[in-house]
Amino acid sequence: MKETKRVFVFGNEVLDKDSLPLKILPELRRALPGVAFEAKDPNEEWDSPEELTVIDTVIGPKEAVVFDDLGSFTAAPRFSLHDFDALANLRYLQKLEKIKRVTVIGIPPDLSERSAIEAIKKAILADRS
Repeated sequence: MKETKRVFVFGNEVLDKDSLPLKILPELRRALPGVAFEAKDPNEEWDSPEELTVIDTVIGPKEAVVFDDLGSFTAAPRFSLHDFDALANLRYLQKLEKIKRVTVIGIPPDLSERSAIEAIKKAILADRS
C-alpha cells in the first residue's frame, strides 16, 4: 500500500505577502484528498519524512516554480535568531541527514489563488506518477 504523501505548507497569515499558501490550504485539501497537507511553522521542530515537499512563498518568480534543490535559493541575511528562516532550517535538517530530498513548490505572493492551486496540483500529481 502506497504511503500518503505529506506536504508541509509554510506561511504567515498576518503578513499579506506570505499568506497565500495558507489561504488556499482548504481548497488544496478538497482538490487533492489523497495528500496530507500540514500547515507548519518552518522554524519549529517537526517530524519530517526523508523526502519532503514544501509549499512556500517565494520572492522573484512571476509564476509558480518547483525547486528540487535548496541550492537554488539565496539565503536571507541573518542578524539575530529572530531572522532565522525556513531555508536555513531546511538546510540544517539536510546537513543533519534528517531529510534527504526537499522539493519546494514556490508560490509568488501576487499569484492568483486559482493559478496557485492549479500549479500546486500539477506539481504534486507529476511527483506522484
